[in-house]
Amino acid sequence: MVDPLSEIITLLRPRAVFTKGISGAGRWGVRYSSFGHPSFCAVVEGACRLAVDGQPALALEAGDFVLLPTTPGFTLSGFEPVVAELIDPRITPSPEGEIRHGAVGEAASVRLLGGYFVFDSGDAELLVSLLPAQVHVPSAGRLSTLVRLLTEEAGEQWPGRDLVLTRLVEVLLVEALRLTQRPDAPPGLLRGLADIRISEAIRHMHGDPARPWTVAQLAKTAALSRSGFFERFLRNVGLPPMEYLLSWRMAIAKDLLRHHKTSIAEVAERVGYGSASTFSTAFRRHVGQSPGRYAAAATG
Repeated sequence: MVDPLSEIITLLRPRAVFTKGISGAGRWGVRYSSFGHPSFCAVVEGACRLAVDGQPALALEAGDFVLLPTTPGFTLSGFEPVVAELIDPRITPSPEGEIRHGAVGEAASVRLLGGYFVFDSGDAELLVSLLPAQVHVPSAGRLSTLVRLLTEEAGEQWPGRDLVLTRLVEVLLVEALRLTQRPDAPPGLLRGLADIRISEAIRHMHGDPARPWTVAQLAKTAALSRSGFFERFLRNVGLPPMEYLLSWRMAIAKDLLRHHKTSIAEVAERVGYGSASTFSTAFRRHVGQSPGRYAAAATG
């Protein structure tokens, strides 16, 4: 059975970059500007407050895990009112050892393990748009264990380090996102997969993207009427079914062109186009440049 979530994580190609211990003591607060790269943290002990732009503020406790797929601006602090220190993560150098916020000589009121990574995908923006803006998993024992393993691995130079870090980040993403795969999730892939009818249609699209699907055919796989399927898909996924299918086909095409040096004719066939010229026209309309130019830029 095709697993759409695993496929999307695979196409995102996450790579671990940075992990660090973080602590806060006394009256403290930091305001981080928008970063863009995905980031995460696990609370090891104590508690703190996290307020991400556009999202409800969270009171984090020991065992909690948070994932921000795009990391907009956010404020991390204790629970006392404070003027937050402004930090730009793109230009502020990272200190050696643990990052301490607040009073240096006092016992820490919270300790976290945090980090960020990058997506080595030519279509990360589209794929990330299908994921929640903020993932909060309370009492996330397995996730906290993964973060500890990431931090330990990143701090050493053992053989196979890069491969282990990449696989740990992939597992971390899958574990975090599967735990938010609920009917009350924001519109997107996870909410669509939580709907048993819509998930069946999504699996069929991912399982055979080259098939000339119609809304009626997809509705049949979901055992719904055409109009009922269309409305339910749009409500849960946030995109009409054929727009989602086009986006998925183009994500596959970009990956083939960027990483696999596949010919344009073969890419066209694998994503459901009858000719290279028809595919090239659709690709240019969707991406803004021809497949040949995109492939050359990706490998240049």
